[in-house]
Amino acid sequence: MLSNTCKYAVRSVIYLALNQEEGKKIGIKQISKDLDIPTPFLGKILQTLAKQKMLLSNKGPHGGFSLAVDAQDITLLDIVKIIDGLDVFDNCLIGMNTCKSAHDNNRPCPVHDQFCELRSKMFKLFKDETIGMISERIDSKEDYYLL
Repeated sequence: MLSNTCKYAVRSVIYLALNQEEGKKIGIKQISKDLDIPTPFLGKILQTLAKQKMLLSNKGPHGGFSLAVDAQDITLLDIVKIIDGLDVFDNCLIGMNTCKSAHDNNRPCPVHDQFCELRSKMFKLFKDETIGMISERIDSKEDYYLL
């Protein structure tokens, strides 16, 4: 359901939350290595999040990235909205049409009713689940890096 770009963004923000120390910035090469995400691709993702004021970015030898917002205040929905947009919550599961427009025309897809309930639960999860909550449930940073 989520693009790989969005999954990488979520993983990166969790990584930054796990490694957050006062005033510490983490270089893109280190994040890329630890999460096994190609550096150029990761750079574009992190810059997008920085432009939206979710991350702080500094260039130079002591530069890198850090959270601009407390991890408890960043929801999964915030990241999805920036990277993939909210269409994921409107699109038809089997690609016939957007569920919203199909439903308005009284011609929903064959799985519309079943998927609608799941989509609502998924939206609530993404809206309620914060990066801080996820970070607190991770037992070991090293185990997280290996995912």
